[in-house]
Amino acid sequence: MTRVWQWNRPVTVREVLEDLQQERSIAYTTVMTVMDNLHQKGWLRREHEGRAYRYEAVSTRPAYAAALMHEAWAASDNPAAALVQFFSMMSPEQREALRDASRIVQPEAPPDGTDAPGQGTGSGAPPAEPGEGGGR
Repeated sequence: MTRVWQWNRPVTVREVLEDLQQERSIAYTTVMTVMDNLHQKGWLRREHEGRAYRYEAVSTRPAYAAALMHEAWAASDNPAAALVQFFSMMSPEQREALRDASRIVQPEAPPDGTDAPGQGTGSGAPPAEPGEGGGR
């Protein structure tokens, strides 16, 4: 999967094989079997091109990592405890990345609470964009 993600385009077994062979000895059939298994599991899609297939990742690497984390968390009988253990394993840099991601997903509300549901304009409508509505 790493090679397919790195190239970010449809690839053949031969291309992956030649790339891997720069690092170690590996058989064509091994690469073909692994890529076919990934296709069967739904991680790669493929299309015929001549006598070969071109394989492409179904999802991005971040989406794959997120799915693995979600699967592990969902399998826990105590999700809160699992999260505490997971957080305790994180480096300071990973915790900062988590805080950054949390801000993206759930922006912080201003201290006055005007962003809270049911507050702000009072109309239930989202606030006007700059330059819209308002006075002249």
